[in-house]
Amino acid sequence: MGKTSRRDESSRLLEREVGYVRKPHAGRLRVALAFPNTYYVGMSNLGFQTVYRLFNGLDGVVCERVFLPGRSDVAAALERPGSLAAVESGTPVRDFDVLAFSVSFEWDYTNVVSLLRMAGLPLFAAERDNRYPLVVIGGAVTFVNPEPLAPFADVVAAGEGEVLVPALVTEIAAATDRQSFLERLSRQRGFYVPSLVTVRYGDDGTIAAFEPASGSGASVPVRKAALPASAGGDPPSTMIFTPDTEFGSRLLVEVVRGCANLCRFCWAGYNYLPVRAFPADRILEIARAARAHANRIGLVSIALCDHPEIERLLSGLLAMGYSISPASLRLDDLTEPVVRLLRESGERSITIAPETGSDRLRRVINKTMTNDEILDRADLIFRTGIDNLKLYFMIALPTETDDDLAAIRGLSIEIKERMLAHGRPRGRLGRISASVNPLVPKPGTAYQWLPMASPAIVEHAITRLRSLTAGIDNVYFSIKSERHAFYQALLSLGDRRVAPVIVAAERNGGQWRAAAAEAGVDPAFYVYRDRSRDALLPWDIIDGGLKSAFYRSEFDKGLREEWTLPPKRAAENIRLLPMAP
Repeated sequence: MGKTSRRDESSRLLEREVGYVRKPHAGRLRVALAFPNTYYVGMSNLGFQTVYRLFNGLDGVVCERVFLPGRSDVAAALERPGSLAAVESGTPVRDFDVLAFSVSFEWDYTNVVSLLRMAGLPLFAAERDNRYPLVVIGGAVTFVNPEPLAPFADVVAAGEGEVLVPALVTEIAAATDRQSFLERLSRQRGFYVPSLVTVRYGDDGTIAAFEPASGSGASVPVRKAALPASAGGDPPSTMIFTPDTEFGSRLLVEVVRGCANLCRFCWAGYNYLPVRAFPADRILEIARAARAHANRIGLVSIALCDHPEIERLLSGLLAMGYSISPASLRLDDLTEPVVRLLRESGERSITIAPETGSDRLRRVINKTMTNDEILDRADLIFRTGIDNLKLYFMIALPTETDDDLAAIRGLSIEIKERMLAHGRPRGRLGRISASVNPLVPKPGTAYQWLPMASPAIVEHAITRLRSLTAGIDNVYFSIKSERHAFYQALLSLGDRRVAPVIVAAERNGGQWRAAAAEAGVDPAFYVYRDRSRDALLPWDIIDGGLKSAFYRSEFDKGLREEWTLPPKRAAENIRLLPMAP
């Protein structure tokens, strides 16, 4: 796609948007905010929109957006280094002061490399100097394990944007030269400067030490930055409305941050602690102001019903005429008033995550629900008039047996029977869809030392479950492949030495095993190795606030099939964030 046609495409996008920001560049810090996927995907990402709002909320900053071109245009853009430009003004990315990436998913890592190439920037931070924008990489993945992306970044922003954005801008404004700026930034909470940290390896290839560069004063490990419970601030919400996204012109708003349940496999539950609820009154104010642009609202949270005023919130949104869609609902918080309010708003589908089919295995992973309780909630959902249910399951879990796989079939059939019992008298039957993923052990969880199950084990579980679930009417299973889980595990569990694999995979179209061979990296070292005896893990460079002893204790409790029960929802356990003045 040529320069003129690309600019025309940006103009068409802007014409269909409400809420984007245009500022003069002169005298301002210029930030190109990149989402490493297409416009359609990126504009559906609440974190990306939130960072855009935070940067542009500062008078001395102009922030413009950058996306991966559509699939048919990627090859042409890669052949024209320097052609990547911002949507708002058409300014080439290489002319900005900062190129800030918001990265949420491991499968976008190769797109980070593509965007750097399209922008005409050297891929690795060690190859860039003052002629190039400062490359900052942030987003959810960076405070879980930033190491595979570390060689590409001048700065890794580890933590929550509400804290990191103003601190970064303040430090840049005070900078006199790049090196002293990086050294000063590396001493601040939430900022990791990979060039100022040396990784020392043992003879067995494991990490022996993270060492700050001599004289830099860099903090090691880097403490994750988080919004304090006492801080004021608006809940993240959609700033730019456009029909050209996965969710269309829907208002997204974060309701609760964090989850008290602490499922042993879930990095988000551990890494967004403490649980913090945004004020219901402010959420309703935002919804009221956005009503002219949206008639649907998506409530973003890990555990929606951890909000202490959830019923008042849903009632208020319903009174405004919104159709309400929660991202997902935790089973133990599904109540009849909540389900009825969602149904009255027009919701026809609910997503829940039993994770397994057996109570025993649910105790292992600390999913604190029984099959009887799950079936009780399913009955409530269908009785209330909601037709469709989406289920999430996992396979290749610790201690899993064939009986546990058979239990997924059994539970699915029993859920279907509840759907039929309520749907037949109404003359309409809904759909149950089940998504199944192999376990990828995640950093910052009780399973961070575990190897991923071998391909033979995963393939056995996939084949067995497909056989068990074939032919169940009105229940549709989608089972992710071992290949998909493999590269996600490599990127989740890798260290800096995985960066050349990302470069090779970007070039060869995502053939990860071939990319690892080209880069001379043994993926089994990261994916299939037990890490329980490692002195340090790659992600130990970030201090997320929880200690290894806690994770080990949770893992041991899982092997004993013991739950760690969450606290009851109460004011002392759910911290309500105050409204901004």
